Amino acid sequence: MVLEVALIDITPGAEDAFAAAYQAARPILATTPGCRSVRMTRGVESPSRFVLLVEWDSVEAHTENFRNTDRFSQWRGRIGQYFANPPLVEHFLDVPADSNGSAD
Repeated sequence: MVLEVALIDITPGAEDAFAAAYQAARPILATTPGCRSVRMTRGVESPSRFVLLVEWDSVEAHTENFRNTDRFSQWRGRIGQYFANPPLVEHFLDVPADSNGSAD
């Protein structure tokens, strides 16, 4: 499993419109093959900053099943107008919690 983390800064004053657009667009992302879960969080100290957390089967599931398809264009078309700047997106792997390689 790979965790995609996207740091999204929204134009001040557009936060509620962005949240509504995300809610409407979420199924585009959530129904992508290889997508395990989708969660959006909003900053407490920085309410114009949102963090998107997406669990994917693999980086390739993200890039090939979403980013390189029309799904991404639809997604970005619905939420991109609220971005203050392009999101910072990175992928992460769990660090094993014990010597057996288990992250739990």
